[in-house]
Amino acid sequence: MLVRILYHDHCFDGAASAAFFSRFIEDKFHPGADFQFTGMAHKASQLFEDSLFDGDENAIVDFKYSPNPKLTWWFDHHQSAFLSPEDAEHFRRDASGRKLFNPDFRSCTAFIAAEAKQGWAYEAPDLDELVRWADIVDGAQYKDAEEAVGLSSPATKLTLVIEGVEGSDLVQHIIRLMRRQSLAEIVEDAQVQASFGPLYERHLRSVGIIREHAACEGAVVYFDLIGTGMEGYNKFIPYYLFPESVFTVSVSQSSFRTKVSVGSNPWVGGPWKHNLATICERYGGGGHARVGAISFEIGALEEARKAAREIAEELRG
Repeated sequence: MLVRILYHDHCFDGAASAAFFSRFIEDKFHPGADFQFTGMAHKASQLFEDSLFDGDENAIVDFKYSPNPKLTWWFDHHQSAFLSPEDAEHFRRDASGRKLFNPDFRSCTAFIAAEAKQGWAYEAPDLDELVRWADIVDGAQYKDAEEAVGLSSPATKLTLVIEGVEGSDLVQHIIRLMRRQSLAEIVEDAQVQASFGPLYERHLRSVGIIREHAACEGAVVYFDLIGTGMEGYNKFIPYYLFPESVFTVSVSQSSFRTKVSVGSNPWVGGPWKHNLATICERYGGGGHARVGAISFEIGALEEARKAAREIAEELRG
């Protein structure tokens, strides 16, 4: 029995979702199954190729919906979960009871845990720590910016590795460890330790680079990382550097996309008149009410910068 799980790659909640879901399926349905994981990344032209669904069971967790007839399980909590109105209608017509969506959950891991308990009377108490930290990380529930940027806990250290490591091999190694081990045990794994040191040094450098390139105007932190060599960053650094800020808008580039990131300061109280996912959807992106992103084609620098400037100006207003 092959179970293929497509998950949001380089994301703590994506990895935790894959780990919890695979435990649930193994314990409740398919003991001894062969679990294979495929990391998914948001791209300007998002496609689900038929070859991705090669399992006897095929699941997507913490990522967009696919109407592929081979998809047997789906869990997501993002407002922007559907690539098209047709996909949303396909989901609404599904009668399997195994494709589930709830944007009210802070993390997909907590959503899967809640549905597994309610629908299938399944609980995994040894994974309670994993579920709790997925909610903290994905829901920005850190007590302050220092906790999020200082990386003193096993969960924040793992988040650095998961978000920053190249390729998917180590992320999938961590997913397999998450299925049975505590976060403290996983951090001490030799492969994780080998990557953590260089990534931590890069993290410290990124704080300095953002400090140099960022400016806060009208409670909006704006910076452009093109040409700095940075592909990504800890999204709480701007609020660590500018605690008075409310929103962040940034432009960055990686090997497969040009990206505009839009976020809000979790330590500044609302009410909020802006839904960041809705703003990003206007440019082909999406996300959650308080954090979103837009993926552009590689090299679409001016298009991305134009969108970023427009969004920053809207948020300042």
